[in-house]
Amino acid sequence: MSTTTQSRAVSKQVLLMATCLCDAFYDNVAKATVEVLEHLGCEIEFPEDQTCCGQPAFNAGDWPASRKVVRHACAVFSGSKPVIAPSGSCAAMMFHGTSLAFEKETDLGVVQSLGQRTWELSDFIVNGLGVSEWPGSFPHRIAFHTSCHSRGTKSGAAALSLLRSLKGCEVVEIGDFEQCCGFGGAFSVTFPNISASMGRLKLENVTNQKPEFLVSSDMGCLLHLGGLVSREATPVKCLHLAEVLRMSLA
Repeated sequence: MSTTTQSRAVSKQVLLMATCLCDAFYDNVAKATVEVLEHLGCEIEFPEDQTCCGQPAFNAGDWPASRKVVRHACAVFSGSKPVIAPSGSCAAMMFHGTSLAFEKETDLGVVQSLGQRTWELSDFIVNGLGVSEWPGSFPHRIAFHTSCHSRGTKSGAAALSLLRSLKGCEVVEIGDFEQCCGFGGAFSVTFPNISASMGRLKLENVTNQKPEFLVSSDMGCLLHLGGLVSREATPVKCLHLAEVLRMSLA
């Protein structure tokens, strides 16, 4: 049976919102998320007709199209179980962006209800389930990137708590840590040169600390930064937080 923490649903029976980025690029992140949640004793349901959180259309200004996608998500993830997303931006869309898009809509309450049940993965582990230390080993030097959409939430602090608890893991501080990676969804397509320049500046601040891995809880950031890393042979590897937690248990 579900309980609530600050009016947010908490239960070990959860729904997985794998996000379109998992579907298109990061299936391994979805798998790692399942294994991490199962390690914590969660029972996971994956609605196969899920599509997207609606954020791409929302950010592009096409709110009618975004609302159509969000309404589908509300139907797919109906009920009372927590919805877990391994993406800070998708989670933020559900509990923040949707309230803006539906402000004058009659089904605002339905949308807000889903938002109250939606958690970013690390936030759910630490602030939902109360697990602040991860029983694994990851003897590597890492840098952590907090996405713009995760600011103002507890996700960044939660992720860092888990990473710093890993045996042998050294988390280095990077310069201008709040600087955007430059992705911004449609921004990277509309302004590719500015986007790439912002990404290179972020990577310069990261590589100055000589980490082996750049870790984030947001796949949009990893997609952008990972592309720059591969094209420019930057000496760092990109990993999602869920992949690190899973690898640490091996």
